[in-house]
Amino acid sequence: MRALDRKLLRDLRRLWAQALAIALVLGCGVMVLVLATGTERSLRMTRASYYDRSHFAEVFAQATRAPKGLVTDIARIPGVAQVEARVAMTVLLDLPGMLRPAQARVLSLPATGAPVLNRPTLRLGRLPDPGQTDEVALSENFAEASNLRPGMSFAAILNGQRRDLRVTGLVLSPEFIYLIGPGALLPDDRHFGVIWMNEDPAAAAAGLTGAFNDVSLRLVRGAVEPAVIAALDRLLAPYGGAGAYGRDRQISDVFLSSELDQLHAMAVILPPIFLIVAAFLVNMVLGRLILLERPIIGLLKASGFTGREIAVHYLKLSIGIAVLGVLLGWGVGWWLGQQMTGLYAQFYRFPYLIYAPGSASFALSGVMGIGAVVLGALRAVRASARLAPATAMLPPAPPFYRRSLIDRLAEGLRLRQTTMMILRSITRWPGRAAVTVLGVAAAISVLVACFFTFDSIDAVIDEAFTLTNRQHVTLQLTRNAPASVAEDAAHLPGVMRVEGAFGLPVRLTHGWHSALTSVEAQGQGTILTRVLGEGGQPLVVPPEGLVLPETLARKLDLRAGDRVTMALLAPPRDTLSLPVARIMRQSLGETVQIASPALFRLMREAPQVNRLNLLVDPRQLPAFYAAVKAAPAVDGILLWTEVRKQFDETINENILRSVIVYAILGILITVGVIYNAARIQLSERAYELASLRVLGFTRAEVGYVLVGELMLLTVLAIPLGFLGGYGFSALISAGFSSEVVRIPLVITRRTYAIAGLIAFVSALAATLLVRRRLDRVTLATALKQRE
Repeated sequence: MRALDRKLLRDLRRLWAQALAIALVLGCGVMVLVLATGTERSLRMTRASYYDRSHFAEVFAQATRAPKGLVTDIARIPGVAQVEARVAMTVLLDLPGMLRPAQARVLSLPATGAPVLNRPTLRLGRLPDPGQTDEVALSENFAEASNLRPGMSFAAILNGQRRDLRVTGLVLSPEFIYLIGPGALLPDDRHFGVIWMNEDPAAAAAGLTGAFNDVSLRLVRGAVEPAVIAALDRLLAPYGGAGAYGRDRQISDVFLSSELDQLHAMAVILPPIFLIVAAFLVNMVLGRLILLERPIIGLLKASGFTGREIAVHYLKLSIGIAVLGVLLGWGVGWWLGQQMTGLYAQFYRFPYLIYAPGSASFALSGVMGIGAVVLGALRAVRASARLAPATAMLPPAPPFYRRSLIDRLAEGLRLRQTTMMILRSITRWPGRAAVTVLGVAAAISVLVACFFTFDSIDAVIDEAFTLTNRQHVTLQLTRNAPASVAEDAAHLPGVMRVEGAFGLPVRLTHGWHSALTSVEAQGQGTILTRVLGEGGQPLVVPPEGLVLPETLARKLDLRAGDRVTMALLAPPRDTLSLPVARIMRQSLGETVQIASPALFRLMREAPQVNRLNLLVDPRQLPAFYAAVKAAPAVDGILLWTEVRKQFDETINENILRSVIVYAILGILITVGVIYNAARIQLSERAYELASLRVLGFTRAEVGYVLVGELMLLTVLAIPLGFLGGYGFSALISAGFSSEVVRIPLVITRRTYAIAGLIAFVSALAATLLVRRRLDRVTLATALKQRE
């Protein structure tokens, strides 16, 4: 082994604690990159494989009632490979042991057996036998939550009639990987599921014998999807077509794609922070190590070693630290990726999960990790290569001392000598202090940005359950009804207030921008549902024009005062040009608002409702549920208190785990920065600190010089970290927001306080750890260092 290699091993053994601290910080960045990219790739591969095996459709459309003969015309659309029409409807269920009615989406199975498209994967039992009118298959997650197994029966209200249905099998479907009910915020497997029923009984119950109201298409390779959608809309328009759409608007795929986009954003935003901090630390450690080893470098050059060989030696030292960090990041990232992929299985129901992070994520993270460390080391390495032997053998020139403004202020304030030593050290080596401040500020930025997500979730919850939706129950009607139906609903048991609501699908177009969404009519005097302005204040919907969510307005490049084309995708199917009256804040979804009188005037129809919002006396809920089960006009129910409870439970399940992970990440950066700074300070200033002991200063006073300087730098880093955290949070807010949910940029004082406190306590602990080493330095040993 060459002499320099033996020195390298001795250096790593001597600096093991500092090297480990740097490796842990670097490993965090590598871990996040492997975790996010590996999980994203695994989920994308699983989705692609499942979609292909189950022949998942690429275009979907609904209608009111279309004759079966229309399927032949749809199949002739250029680019269409396969067509499957079916009957679909939403029904209420009366499940054993549950007072509240559950809700299900009923889909018909073709008379020939299994569907051609959107094939359900049988998990247990069998599909219903053709010709059997009472046999059904259930979505697996709903059946498990409801404790239903093959052979068991339950009751459903089909078109106002109670029917007993028998379960034959449990299935999963590519259409319902993320199974969420109408108006719900999260999957509720206990109260919403999917039922597959033979075509004849389903069509008879829906009044669609010889017809269909739902169609799915698979396209040939190279087909132009927008052209197929336009042709399909033209064919379905006379039959109440509600607007065809691709997979990008299919509700399950929208949620799954949104999650994948957030994983991608995590991989782009988080790792650079850790890599930059690791580069700072390597620069700091190597720079000061080379400064301390100037005499050794001079001796090596005098002994015949070239500047290049010495530079490579120090590069090897930095690469060794990087390799350790990369290996740690790879191992933890692989393990956490498996855990996270398994966690997704609780929300996204695949029949199987492929965990294949791929070599690309490991190669990319390895190159980025080693590259960041090498870049951080280059400045110090170049300095070692430039040192001439004679210059290196000499001690570094002492800094130029003179009275500064700090000295005069300190004298005026009558500061102690030890405090003045701290201030002089910071002002006379500003570069060294700046590296420490920036490192701690980066840690605080990470903490603020991570804890900010909890503030944004609280803001979304407050908006969804307190500010906008203040009703107890929402009833979904089977079809549009006169506004007077609200008076009938007021006679249901326990109902204290009723407000009708009406919504219909629309397509908004502005220039070349287009979006498929829905418009809701906001009635006068409505108090149970409210619209919020951009600042969060309640907003009165103007009598004319549309009120657009800010995310949708940005997507369509619209501002207040612009005009937008709105095509109604339900009768009378008119195309209207309307002004954008206001922009509103909306964290969940992209629903457009319009004044109720204006909408029905444009539709040339009397006021209607298709949804009822109610305040209900909680003591009367059992009687209310019983009445709803017997109401043929209701096909869906949403209990907002249950939605809030489910939301809170889901958040609470993951919040403790997330808090621990985020806190560890911030602590590792802080400890890595402060511990390395303290160790190097101790190495550099051992002679000075020991001299203070000889002059009569106590151990506490000498320790105060070391601890006080680092803690002062930590305090100075806190406001800078707050600023960085705000900017970092803005990046996360923009990167993680989607058309499903908008992440509001809300950071509370509590978040700033927690981030600052964690950084301060971590820095203090790291400094005190090094402070103990100061007590073990004897006066003789320290004073001999400069002999």
